[in-house]
Amino acid sequence: MDQKDVKRIKWGSFLKDVFICSLGAYGGPEAHYGVFTDQMVTKKKYITEEELVELIALTGILPGPSSTQTLVAIGYKVGGPLLALLTMLVWSVPVLLLMTALSFSGEFLEAMNLSEDVFRYVGPMAVGFIVVAAYRIGTKVVKDRFTLILLIFGAAVTYFVRAPWIYPVVLIAGGVAAIKASGEKSLWNHVKLNPQWVYIIAFSAFAAGSIALHIFMDNRIVNLFESFYRYGYLVIGGGQVVVPLMYSELVEINQYMTSKEFLTGFGLVQGLPGPMFSFSAYAGGMAARGGSALTQITGAMVSGIAIFLPGLLLIYFVYPIWEKLKQIRGIKVSLKGITAVAGGLITVSAIILMQKNGFSVENILVTAVTALLLMTKKIPAPFIVIIVLEAGFWV
Repeated sequence: MDQKDVKRIKWGSFLKDVFICSLGAYGGPEAHYGVFTDQMVTKKKYITEEELVELIALTGILPGPSSTQTLVAIGYKVGGPLLALLTMLVWSVPVLLLMTALSFSGEFLEAMNLSEDVFRYVGPMAVGFIVVAAYRIGTKVVKDRFTLILLIFGAAVTYFVRAPWIYPVVLIAGGVAAIKASGEKSLWNHVKLNPQWVYIIAFSAFAAGSIALHIFMDNRIVNLFESFYRYGYLVIGGGQVVVPLMYSELVEINQYMTSKEFLTGFGLVQGLPGPMFSFSAYAGGMAARGGSALTQITGAMVSGIAIFLPGLLLIYFVYPIWEKLKQIRGIKVSLKGITAVAGGLITVSAIILMQKNGFSVENILVTAVTALLLMTKKIPAPFIVIIVLEAGFWV
């Protein structure tokens, strides 16, 4: 697309296409990229297929929600930083609002004189989604014996070390291992860049400021911002990758919610279109319970904003210099190891959540049926969620 074409594009039309993408985007980054290819490349030709693949590679390296960053980068290419921000809002806000409302599901059930048991099959269903994600991503990233070893390494380390800091450590280790194993010379070739430092300064300021406030203030909303902002800059990949980190801190360490409540929210978000990171609004709302409804809504929205903000600032910083940055061979080489380790993180998250959910016959059956339906692709994800919810009411 040349400069004249860029100028002719109407923002309203582009944002309408973004909304169409959001309505059809189920099942995580891999499924999202198929929607982007259809709407943004094939139908509207905002970018070429080659440019889309390059963006996917770029966002695979960056921390944050990869499919969201890819779509925001397309918006940046078409209309600059303001359109990129509007792209982000159209893509994420509707499902964030819905997940905020769902964080009140317990109060709703109580008002309707219903038991939370109506959600008892949602947790096992969520495990089914993660199992399929682990399988699909594993088959994609495991290309040889070396990447298989890295996947097993990532899974084993994060299984036995349940601490938030371990995730970036193993991901970086995977990237370093790939570089070492390549044996290539001159990986870090010099390129001349003209970065917009204001975005990386803002990124760092939010990180440092939120940590400082967390240390010196005992405030639940401040703590939630720090936690979810940290999730946003520590995780490379999509919603499935951030699940073990969130589960460890929100459920096991801080006990903001039960394992069942966490799995219920994660299961529900599977059937909703849009970014998987929108689960943060549900988790933040649940974590902010105990005060007023306004406090809970604030917790949900602060968490939702915080988890998306690092990825947005990073793509604003990186995308304008991407054409130069992608000439650095070391970045491309390291991606092989990073994605393999990420596959291990997703695999072990399925194992951990299966253990926490319990191995009753009912749970195993729901997980197995969910995985089978997803693999056959005969029933869309939203209908699987509806079926499971109805089963909770009637079975």
